[in-house]
Amino acid sequence: MKFCIVSDSSCDLSEDWTKRAGVSVVPFYVSLDGKEYLQEGKQIAVTDFYREMEARPDCFPKTSMPSVQDYMDAFLPAVKEGLPVLCICLTRNFSGSMEAAANARTALTEDFPEAEIEVMDSRLATGLQGLFVEEAVRLRDCGASLRTAVRVLERIRESGRIFFTTKDLKYLERGGRIGKAACVVGSVLEIKPLLQFYDGELGPTELCRGRKRSLQKVAERLLQYVEREKIDLKGYRFATGEGLPVPEYLAFREDLKRRLEEAGNLPGDWDEIQIGATIGVHTGPYPVGAGFLRKWTPEELREETEGADVSPEVSGTMRYAEEFGI
Repeated sequence: MKFCIVSDSSCDLSEDWTKRAGVSVVPFYVSLDGKEYLQEGKQIAVTDFYREMEARPDCFPKTSMPSVQDYMDAFLPAVKEGLPVLCICLTRNFSGSMEAAANARTALTEDFPEAEIEVMDSRLATGLQGLFVEEAVRLRDCGASLRTAVRVLERIRESGRIFFTTKDLKYLERGGRIGKAACVVGSVLEIKPLLQFYDGELGPTELCRGRKRSLQKVAERLLQYVEREKIDLKGYRFATGEGLPVPEYLAFREDLKRRLEEAGNLPGDWDEIQIGATIGVHTGPYPVGAGFLRKWTPEELREETEGADVSPEVSGTMRYAEEFGI
């Protein structure tokens, strides 16, 4: 292993997976009362967080980014071992998490001037950030150096896109995504929002009447985009996700799978995630959606390592990766 990987909890990867993959996760903090802040996934489970929101419809939770000390604690074990660190953070358009990580790097290098810590803006969120971390793990496990991994990852991060919906407009109104009048009218008429995430930001909100129809529209918008951009999803990581577990998610996932199969464009890698609190505070308990991110290719890895001092072991690993599509 040539470098260690750290991410904040916006990546929404399961604890089992991150432990197996050797990824350290620095949690965000969430507060249901504006006073007590708990570490997401450690001091409060994501499902419990959503259940509290469901039980208290007038509650508008807040999140707080990890502290500089939190990041220092995550970086220090690798730094002491002399291993470089790649820290992948939630898009800086949503949070100051990246700045906290950068400040932690500055503080640590005062005591460990040889420490190599790369803090990277994923320009992604939730499941897409998780898919990005998975691609970083592939690079690490193929023997790429930290610098090479960063250059390859920079090639793919703009390919990420999420299509999603939620049940309630009030959280979007609270966050300034829609006006109060639209929220009131929408609630009366059972209007649901359709949203997209790309280029590090939420796109314009489209409205649709009814939960079932909104989920169908999410699938339609995704398929239209994939067809228009001529995207072959076999070269992408794909994920579907929900907040609080709901029966309609299963129907959405199966409908989307059927449509992709009929289009002859079923993804090779399909993750299922639970959308975490950092996004849930803006959507309420019932977000459902899908997203995808392009996988890096062995050719891209080769291009980024041309002229570099690559060991025979790494060259062999690259050939293996190309042959077996790792």
